[in-house]
Amino acid sequence: MIGERGLIARHAGTVLVGQLAVMAFGVTDTIVAGRYSENALAALSVGAAVFISVFVSLMGVLQALLPVWAELHGADRRSEVGRSVRQSLYLSAITIAIGMAVLLLPGAVLRWTQVPPAMRGEVETYLAVLAFALPPALLFRLFSTLNQSLGKPQVVTWLQLGSLCVKLPLSIWFAFGGAGLPAMGLVGCAWATLCVNWAMLACAAWLLRSSTFYRDYRLWERIEAPDWRQIRQFASLGIPGGLAVLVEVTSFTLMALFIARLGTAAAAAHQIASNLLAVAYMVPLSLAIATSARVSFWLGAGNAAKARRACRMGFELTALCALFFAGAMVALRFRLAHVYSDNPAVIALAAALLLVVAAYHFADALQTLCVFVLRSYRVTLVPLVVYCTLLWGFGLGGSYLLAYRGLGPWPAMQSPLAFWLMSAGALAVTALLFGALLRWTMRRSLR
Repeated sequence: MIGERGLIARHAGTVLVGQLAVMAFGVTDTIVAGRYSENALAALSVGAAVFISVFVSLMGVLQALLPVWAELHGADRRSEVGRSVRQSLYLSAITIAIGMAVLLLPGAVLRWTQVPPAMRGEVETYLAVLAFALPPALLFRLFSTLNQSLGKPQVVTWLQLGSLCVKLPLSIWFAFGGAGLPAMGLVGCAWATLCVNWAMLACAAWLLRSSTFYRDYRLWERIEAPDWRQIRQFASLGIPGGLAVLVEVTSFTLMALFIARLGTAAAAAHQIASNLLAVAYMVPLSLAIATSARVSFWLGAGNAAKARRACRMGFELTALCALFFAGAMVALRFRLAHVYSDNPAVIALAAALLLVVAAYHFADALQTLCVFVLRSYRVTLVPLVVYCTLLWGFGLGGSYLLAYRGLGPWPAMQSPLAFWLMSAGALAVTALLFGALLRWTMRRSLR
């Protein structure tokens, strides 16, 4: 029989494969757009940044519902899972409406970020197509969250892998044209995403309807009128969760905008570091999802001691994996940088950044696990306040001062290293605070 550690590791491994497949969507579009034209690639960088900010934030709202269904699953209240899922559709409709409005009317955002007028037309067309790809993407995330809460992420991963096999040829065909279809360039990549997202949602709906696994959860009963009490409970978890994701994502993505003024070598070195970090982050993210599902399961079953044990197992796995990746970044920093660039200046700077990125990753892994498990205990507002204060204030604001104006006794560094140093420090403090908060929360739960 698989132990608690094995269950978490297997669940996390399955989620990880699916997450990497989803990441490959973006890689596919980047390669296709880059091969089509430089203008398409430049427009993609802007359009993708807007779409990802919207999608990831709204996805965080729905992902935060995982503890609700995992608890019902642990308490063996299966029929209540179906009613809860149906009520979550109202919250999903609100998130879809907000997301589509932003994507269909991005003019204000593009003007605020000073996107060149010549580029705006292509970006706006790209985002308009993705606006209609957003509803199936968010509803599929709801399906994914349900399966993760029930301890069955395999079907989601298989669908994500299968969709990648469809996405790649569709993006190439729609972008470059052929077989009677005109070349659409970057917009073709968006149409490919739209087709794949709706196909994934159709497969998910068919599985929910036909698979015997979901039968006892009574998902397909007639939808009830809105239960505003339950929807408010969803919102109390989802809104702080989504805002926390927004703060975390923007504190990371805004670094690139601030570093761009330091020149191409600095921007290239930062891109290498951030790309490697994004791949490594998929491991603690997957472990956090798996651990929070098990913790919520045991809390639903009324066993706080086993919930605490599951948390400890997840913490051990996360720390070991983070140490492994951090060590690899340090030991292989020059080789990893050389994979991305042949420029000696870029390689030297990227190698220096990876020394700090290793510490950043370790702290990031631990705080990610803590914040996911804290949601299992319904603790959401304090992490949001900590994120805003430390990641935006100390991390992003402090790094800007250290890079360009000087901070206390330290003169302006005029280097991307300033951003990584301050951000790593902010994440380290965040991890310590979240760890202390989680420890106190679990002790209170045991009492």
